[in-house]
This record gives sequence, structure tokens and C-alpha cells, in this order.
Amino acid sequence: MDLGVIGNCSVAALIDPQGKINWLCLPRFDGDPVFHSLLGSGPDDPDDGAFGIEVEGFKESSQAYIPNTPILRTTLRGEGGTVEIIDFCPRFEARDRAFRPRMIVRQIRPVDGWPRIRVKVRPRFEYGKEKPRVTCGSNHIRYVGERQVLRLTTDASIDYVQSERMVTLDRPYTFILGPDETLREGPTEVGEHFLSDTQRYWQRWSQRLAVPFEWQEAVIRAAITLKLCNYEQTGGIVAAMTTSLPEAPESGRNWDYRYCWVRDAFFTVRALNSLAATRTMENYFQWLMNVVADARGGHIQPVLGLGLENELTEWQSDCLKGYQGMGPVRIGNQAHEHFQHDTYGNVILGAAPAFFDQRLQMNAGTHAFRLLEDLGEKAWELHDQPDAGIWELRSRARIHTSSSLMCWAACDRLAKIAAHLGMGERATFWSERAKVIKTKILEGAWNEERQAFAESFGGSTLDASVLLMGEVNFLPPDDPRFRSTVDALSKTLGRGPFMLRYEEADDFGVPEVGFNICAFWRVDALARIGRVDEAREIYEELLNARNSLGLMSEDTAFDTKEGWGNFPQTYSMVGIINGAMRLSRSWESEL
Repeated sequence: MDLGVIGNCSVAALIDPQGKINWLCLPRFDGDPVFHSLLGSGPDDPDDGAFGIEVEGFKESSQAYIPNTPILRTTLRGEGGTVEIIDFCPRFEARDRAFRPRMIVRQIRPVDGWPRIRVKVRPRFEYGKEKPRVTCGSNHIRYVGERQVLRLTTDASIDYVQSERMVTLDRPYTFILGPDETLREGPTEVGEHFLSDTQRYWQRWSQRLAVPFEWQEAVIRAAITLKLCNYEQTGGIVAAMTTSLPEAPESGRNWDYRYCWVRDAFFTVRALNSLAATRTMENYFQWLMNVVADARGGHIQPVLGLGLENELTEWQSDCLKGYQGMGPVRIGNQAHEHFQHDTYGNVILGAAPAFFDQRLQMNAGTHAFRLLEDLGEKAWELHDQPDAGIWELRSRARIHTSSSLMCWAACDRLAKIAAHLGMGERATFWSERAKVIKTKILEGAWNEERQAFAESFGGSTLDASVLLMGEVNFLPPDDPRFRSTVDALSKTLGRGPFMLRYEEADDFGVPEVGFNICAFWRVDALARIGRVDEAREIYEELLNARNSLGLMSEDTAFDTKEGWGNFPQTYSMVGIINGAMRLSRSWESEL
């Protein structure tokens, strides 16, 4: 996906190489896509559902982020001259709190010559169904829908914006799109103020990251992108900004990822924490503990809304045709109905650092531990029971190795937390349970013929998720069974630097593309067992699969290296950070 992302931890937008905003959901990540041309236009015109800046006689374009920020600069070269577009969502500290309005700022500047441009602002509502009613003021345009109203404030000619007339860009213009509120100053002054403060915020945030010696640019870009996926109002973290970008061409594997998977969020928080970006962990811990409190010791669904919504009923848009016409466009996700037993382990893994990290301002003590023990009881109850598994299979249930593994992790981490809190009896209790589950995994998941841990107890097919045994320290790196499993998975699922998730057909057939996080899991496993040179080579190849702005989708095609699946995918960006942290040479050895 050759797209850039801008955001501020409240909203986010995607921008194509020609500077068109083709995805923006309001009032938050999982809201109505008022710009949605990424998944098709409205019924009236192919340009509907986008905010485009066209240059007359277009020749070429280029894009880059202002270093260490999510502020995107797009350069358009036309027959009459060159135009620069600066896009960002305001984000900075004001009055001792975060200022992150549901707003996009676009600055358009002539660079050379006499470029002529056309501005097309065409939001639609209700997933493309509703064309807004338009009203105007002296320097603003209002787009009025049944459920929300947008206001575009600008110092450009309102007449020219409305008529979409091609005009000469003889000076800079600012466009501020957001709530139906009057600005306290003119758009030029507001835009410049917001730009300088936003740039300063992100560059200071990046400056505080504990980056590795190597691959710093890749790591910083991944960290910023993960930060953008955190909805700070609640602490929830979306798996991706988009819905229904297919995992492979015409595959029908189109899912809505604009929600918080406990599993994905844990890995995101852990990756940012490894870089010393602890604020996201604090926010997520509060979100998690609300989930735990709401559950009252009962079932926790694997995915919830950003505001802890339980009902994510899945339906399909009958207006949007999908990415490159490859529908369906799904809203909601059936996974909220699933039973995925790894969820309990992922909650506890996500909460565990709060008990040990003295940098945090929160008080994670015995009360929080008692709440987590209820989840431990569920993990113990379900560790050897069938479920939908990590890949959310819709048509079969098995005792998945990765689910049982995370149930072990739940008990193991509870034992460690209890010991840290001086609760020796509880530490022994949970340690004994962890031992029982570990024995069952070692006996039930090992396949002697394949010389590997299989995807399920008594199973014979392979699944990349068993590589998580290394990530959660289930087995030491020198264990011959783990080393043999790494070899078997590489041979069976590896496709060059990429990897399939599993070898068995699922509800939609055999997977056709590499699932990026699985490839990064292999990098980690290879490094753990001492094959560092091989791991570094694969890691470098995976970095080459990023788009021109350093972002990754969920999947990568083996032959074309084209990105597929929802974008930007937190799992993939996590892999970039984890790989660099694992493989980078130390500062001391190089300086």
C-alpha cells in the first residue's frame, strides 16, 4: 500500500502519492469514513469520498515525512510549476493536557513557476450513501449530514473551492477541516501555530525514544505509527486504521481492523515499552483493567471497541465496492463473538509490566492482582479446551497450541507478579498450574513425525504461531524441540524472507501471501537460537518490503512484494521494532 498516514491519537487519515486524502474516519478511528475513496467512491462521481489537490499538467510526485514526525510533505510537479502540500493532524501539549482535536490541516504552497491547481473536497457520510448538504460562510464551508457536520475553514477562495475551478496558486493557502466550530484566529495563523507546535511535540517525543544503534529511521517511523494507533481518549489501540483491504487479490479475506484486539495491543505496548515510550502502556493498562472489571471473572471477548464496546456486529456496505473493486466492505467484526482462549494470557501479559516498572505513576498492587487472578482461573479452566485460535477460524474449533501457550503464560506471569508482591503462597499456586499446562503442551502438541510442535494438540499441520514459544520464554533457545520447530516451520511455511501463517486450508482456502508478523517471529526465533546472520539477512529483506514512507500492511505478496491487507498494520510495525532491538549491534561496540 503506497500510502502515508497522519494522525494525532484521536483521528487518522491516509494520503495517496498524489496528495489525495482517501481515508478519514470520524469522530474516531472506527467511525464513519467521510473520505473513503480508498474503498470506492459514492454513487454519483468517482471523485466523491476524497479531498484531492490536482495540479495542471501533472508530471510526477514525491512524498516524505518531516523527520521524526507524522507530518507528511507531498510535492506535485506540473507543467506550470511545483506545489508542496503539508498534511498533519494537530497534536501538542496545551494547558497541561494533550491537545488532539478531530482535525486535519492542509497547507498548500507554490514552490516554483506558476502552478495551477484544483481543489476537490467531497466528503460523504454513512459509508458513501449520504451526500452532505453544503452551506457557506465568508471563509468556511459546512458539510451537513444527518449525524455529523464538518467545517472547512480556509483562506482560499470559497467560490473556487466550491466550483472546483483550476486556478493559479500564487500564494500559500491553508485548509482546516474539522468540527463545526469557529477558529479564534485566521486559518493561516492557526495553521502555522499548529504546525510548529505539532512538529516540536513529535520531535521531542522521538528524541526520548531509546532507539537501537542500527535501523533507527525504521524504528522511529514504526514507533510513531504505533503511537498513532493509540486512541488516547480511552487507551484502546486499533489493529489497523482501515477496514476491508483484502489480504490477497480477490480473496474475500476482507476484515474490519479498526478495533482493539487484546492480543495485538499487547505486542504494540510491549514494543513501545522496549523503546521507553511508557505513556501508551499506562493508558492501555487502564483500558485493560476496565475490561477485566467489566468481565467480573467471566468470558472476555478477543476484540472490543475503542470505548470498550462489546457489540461489533458485522455488516456489509452496499454502496462501497471495495479496494480496486474487490469487495465486500465489512463494518464490524464477527470475532467479537469468538472464544479465543489466548485472550486471558494476553491480558495478563499486557498488564504485568505495570507491577514491575517503577517509572509508571499508576499503582498496580494487590487489588489489581486479585482481579487478574480471576482471568488466571479462566486460563486454567480453558487451557486444554477447543477454541477459534489466534487466526480466528470461523468454521472449526481445536485445542490450539498457541492458545494453550498463552494460558500457560497467564499462570506463569501471575506467579511472577505474586512473588514480586511478596505473596509466596499465591506464587506457588500459580507456578504449579503453569507446570501442569507446560507438560500438557510438550506432550500434546509435539508431532514426532514432523519434528515440530503442531498447530493443535494431536495435530499434524504446522502453524507459525508456535514461534511465540520463544517470545514468551516458554522454552529456552537451546531446547532441541524449539530449534527443530524453527527449522520445520522455515522449510514448510517460509517463502524467501516471508512466511505463511499455516499450511492447512481455512474457510477461504490456502493462504496466498506472507503474513508479515510471522516473518518477524521467525527473525526473532532465529536470533534466539544463535543464527543471527541469517536473521539479519531476512530482517533486511523484510524492511525492503515497506512502502516508500516506511510503513507496512498486514501481508506481502511473495512475487511482487506488494503490500496487502489492512494498513498500517500494528503487528507489522511491531515486528520492525522487535527485530531491530533483537539484532542491532550495541552502541558500545560501535562507538
